[in-house]
Amino acid sequence: MSRDKVVSTRVRFKIAAILAAVGLLLGTGTTSRVFAQGGQVTFEKTVADLRSQDAGTRLRAVQLLKAAGYPEAAAPIAPVILDPFDETQLEAIAAELNIFLSDKVIPKKRVGLLVEVRNRIAAEPIFAAGPSAVGANRVPAIVATNLATASRDANARVAVEALYAFGALAGEVPAADRPAILAQSGPILAATIGATDPMLRLATIRVMGRVFARRPGDPPIEENVGDAVIIALNDHEPVIQEAAMWALGAMRYERAIQGLNELFQYHQRGPLATAAFDALAHIGHASSLPQFVAQLNSKNPSFKLIAIEGLARVGDRSRAESIIAAVNSERNESIVLAGHFASVLLADSKVDPIVEALGRGKQHDQALQYLGEIAAGRSAVFGRHLQDPDVRIRVDVVDAMGLSGDPKALPLIEPLTKDRDAEVVKAATRAVARLRGPGTS
Repeated sequence: MSRDKVVSTRVRFKIAAILAAVGLLLGTGTTSRVFAQGGQVTFEKTVADLRSQDAGTRLRAVQLLKAAGYPEAAAPIAPVILDPFDETQLEAIAAELNIFLSDKVIPKKRVGLLVEVRNRIAAEPIFAAGPSAVGANRVPAIVATNLATASRDANARVAVEALYAFGALAGEVPAADRPAILAQSGPILAATIGATDPMLRLATIRVMGRVFARRPGDPPIEENVGDAVIIALNDHEPVIQEAAMWALGAMRYERAIQGLNELFQYHQRGPLATAAFDALAHIGHASSLPQFVAQLNSKNPSFKLIAIEGLARVGDRSRAESIIAAVNSERNESIVLAGHFASVLLADSKVDPIVEALGRGKQHDQALQYLGEIAAGRSAVFGRHLQDPDVRIRVDVVDAMGLSGDPKALPLIEPLTKDRDAEVVKAATRAVARLRGPGTS
């Protein structure tokens, strides 16, 4: 199961329960009314209405633009994310999400100039769906900046929606804007970790783990940002502690190693011990080698799997044989898959067994996570799999390569923008947009 969709099934259920309790997961059966684009309502006039002094006019304009989903409206809507009225802010956040969704929410029924929208656009489910939920259009920096700013809103619902929308969209800004977005948003989010509202703390930590997940070329994480997540390890809510561990692992924040070690030794077993050990394995620092080696033949399957992953990420090729020996008689398919992952990183083995695991439901997310890590700097090994007859495999491989940050993947992916399958075309177009940085033609 992918740990990017939080930490465990138990954690996910707790998050859903918290959100449902405050009404953030309702709405699929509710109906709101917005003005539809008619013959007398132009795009230019609607954009101009966003700057109106009349609150109702601004609200109607942003609702119309939300329903239309035009990319050109993203930057003009951005100031309305900070509107004085909560309803208008929430509509602006939903509009930005709909603009960048891979599959836009389309109004279900039109009656004259009125449109009924039966599908509410909520930020958390979009965030939880991962990077594949968004399309190919790059997100203007002003959109990400204003969403981060709105996360400090006095209204908790606005703040949480803005946070999850920021988490879903901030990773899609142009590569040249990413350092500035991290620098500007880091202190804002770090301050929010201290909020009294546990739902807000949880949202902040999850979003930080996604947005600040280490990418090739990223500057070092500012200590005031990373250390704020370390402090959350002492939160009185276990679900927040687990989320903080996951985030520190995703960020590969080495200053957290000592605290994670202490928590692993203290708990020794159970969800918190597993989350701490998993975070250490994602950081993959050589100082954790003794713990990984000690758990390589553990009777606890979770610890054994995590130990294999940790050894693979440390990158010590001399450990390849001991991992193979530990997996040889293993019947647990997830542990065997981790062994293949380690063999690719430490012994240059083929990726075929991992790609094949994409077709097995229980191992899909685990395999996809591994491919995302393998793809960085190894794009050439996927050439054959980009032609796989299984559409879902082609999509997954393209997505993994698109998130790798490896410009050498571009010439391999670009031909798939003309693939015979629409979903592959969508994934390839999105991947090309992500990989094209400054100076890439």
